Amino acid sequence: MPNLSAVVITRNEEANIRRCLLSLQIADEIIVIDSGSTDRTVEIAESLGAKIYLIEWAGYGPSKKEGVSKASGNWIISLDADEELSPELAEEISATVLSETDISGYYIKRKTNFLGRWIYHCGWYPDYILRLFKKEDGDFNDAVVHEKVILNGKIGYLKGEILHYSYNTIEQYFEKFATYTTLGAQQAYKSGKKASWYHIVFKPPVSFIKHYFIKLGFLDGLEGFLISAFSAMAVMVKYSKLRNLIKQGKSGDDTNA
Repeated sequence: MPNLSAVVITRNEEANIRRCLLSLQIADEIIVIDSGSTDRTVEIAESLGAKIYLIEWAGYGPSKKEGVSKASGNWIISLDADEELSPELAEEISATVLSETDISGYYIKRKTNFLGRWIYHCGWYPDYILRLFKKEDGDFNDAVVHEKVILNGKIGYLKGEILHYSYNTIEQYFEKFATYTTLGAQQAYKSGKKASWYHIVFKPPVSFIKHYFIKLGFLDGLEGFLISAFSAMAVMVKYSKLRNLIKQGKSGDDTNA
């Protein structure tokens, strides 16, 4: 049985997938769950030895759960296509997986590159995420967005970093902005959350103050200001979309349209 399985979900990630998969060559197998790519993502992944499974998009959590279910290893490392393991982290994971340990999963620091600059503040770093875990002790939840691993066991921390190349251009940022605010609003609607004038008017400036001043975003220069401003805007847009979903629901419109 392979000891370490890597799980990556993709959709039109030809610009990122090679970098991601090359960093995962420490794994005994690489599982790629693709949801309708129309570019060269699948071709590139296959050339690097990945096992490809094609599914319909059902959200981040369900897609990653599908990848875990296909994995043969007793350890899982999960990356998004726009992420890679730092060389230090790859070595650390190899040593961890090969050792006998009673720890079931590890939190790993994630460092994000925003418009060409590595971000160390704004609440973005260290962005600890649980991405390495024993398959028998954990799995992703079913959240459509902001998915996480539910783990039954002891948790440790690794020193290496996941490198996140998420936003290379403003256009790319706002493409993801539109997707995440819509998914966030839909998830909030299904959870029965409300969207009053308070959420739309007061929560955005509170978000800006938190990211720019409390989380020291001003130390990240102009990029820190943009992150703080865009984060505040995302709060306003998400609650505005949620308010619209609630109004549609009350009027009997299809909230899934």
